Amino acid sequence: MNTNKLYKFLIPLGLCLVVISCKTPAIAPSKSSASVPESYATSKDTANSASLTWKSFFKDPYLVELIDVAIKNNQELMITLQEIEIAKNDIRIRKGALLPTVGLRAGAGIEKVGTYTSQGAGDASAEITPGNRVPEALQDYTLAAYAHWEVDIWKKLRNSKKAAISRYLSTIEGKNFVITNLIGEVANSYYELLALDNQLQTIRQTIVLQNNALEIVKVQKEAARATELGVQKFQAEVLASQSMEFETLQKIKETENRINFLLARYPQEIKRNNSDFLGLPAALVNAGIPSQLLANRPDIKQAELELAAAKLDVKVARAEFYPSLDISASYGLQAFNTNYLFTLPESLLYSLAGDLAAPLINRNAIKAEFKNANARQLQALYNYERTLLNAYLEVSNQLSKISNIEKSFNLKSKQVTALNKSIEASNDLFKSARIDYFEVLMTQRDALENKLELIDTKKEQLNASIQMYHNLGGGWK
Repeated sequence: MNTNKLYKFLIPLGLCLVVISCKTPAIAPSKSSASVPESYATSKDTANSASLTWKSFFKDPYLVELIDVAIKNNQELMITLQEIEIAKNDIRIRKGALLPTVGLRAGAGIEKVGTYTSQGAGDASAEITPGNRVPEALQDYTLAAYAHWEVDIWKKLRNSKKAAISRYLSTIEGKNFVITNLIGEVANSYYELLALDNQLQTIRQTIVLQNNALEIVKVQKEAARATELGVQKFQAEVLASQSMEFETLQKIKETENRINFLLARYPQEIKRNNSDFLGLPAALVNAGIPSQLLANRPDIKQAELELAAAKLDVKVARAEFYPSLDISASYGLQAFNTNYLFTLPESLLYSLAGDLAAPLINRNAIKAEFKNANARQLQALYNYERTLLNAYLEVSNQLSKISNIEKSFNLKSKQVTALNKSIEASNDLFKSARIDYFEVLMTQRDALENKLELIDTKKEQLNASIQMYHNLGGGWK
């Protein structure tokens, strides 16, 4: 009869807990409205260079070798791989929370209660024969198995595990994005190194021309056809070019060390092929269509997975408002004397209990965590939309840059050719005293500046193709 009364009390109480706790705040909208245009321009060709492996995209064997070493040794990539391991272990933690916790407990203790307590007075007043009296100092020995299980009624634990899986997949995409960035950094630095080598060669060739002109003006001075001013001007120009030579040597050393850092090794010479730099063809890159970015760009997929995890986090936070059901049980042996510990069934103990609990009053902490989860979900949504927009704009910019740099390089090549001819003409005219030293100086200076600019433009042209390959999501496959 007492048990029935208990059930009549617990069942309505449980229903009240469910009804009250179901009054939860609404989840913020999290569906992205972002979309990409159908094409980058008028072309809708689906051929996409991102499908190429980096070993197929890059043709220079020295560069391929450097990238291969970087992927094996780069410390940032190694750090990212450990983040993947951390995320994988987090899945195991979430998965373990779904299963009952089972353990074994062994204990020993001693207790003596005061005589003037309800327990002590009861023992003292009991009419028990002297041989069967409970000991004054009562020992306690226990050997038992115990279990605890939180029943996942509202899918809180399952959603938490799914969120951990999404974050694990997100770290994998993060690793892929690190790889694409690493390949791009190594390739850009390699071509910058080749450009500096060619600039150094150009500066040294110019120094030879300037020294020849200096010798000519010295001879003309002795013949009273030139002045000391002309000699000093030519001398200053030679010194300026020699200073530029050492500045370029320093840039070469720094660029080599930047590559060595990416390869996780101490300074050493970078093997490279710097012959005919201006004749190197820029890799042809097919952009495909914008929708392919969703499958090829690791940063977009990473942002998408982070958004999925954030949505699940909101569901987990919302489930905190609902009642939770915990089941606990134990089974084993207990006695106040080790001689009786294995005496069955007298020393047998067991228990089984269910606990239904829900927050009713002062739920501010739970509400705050729910609002935080909602806010983080919106952050993930905006980050996804921003990443998608940024990816499209990067490709669009690079397409324009590749086209414009090619036209600029062709014009600068013609300009340098014209200036080379003007150097020859100015030297001949200077020897015959038909022009003064100032025109020769300005012609040599203009030629040097334009040759260096031409090399820089070639470097930008090569790097634009590399950046385009990176922006399309190539390199990680």
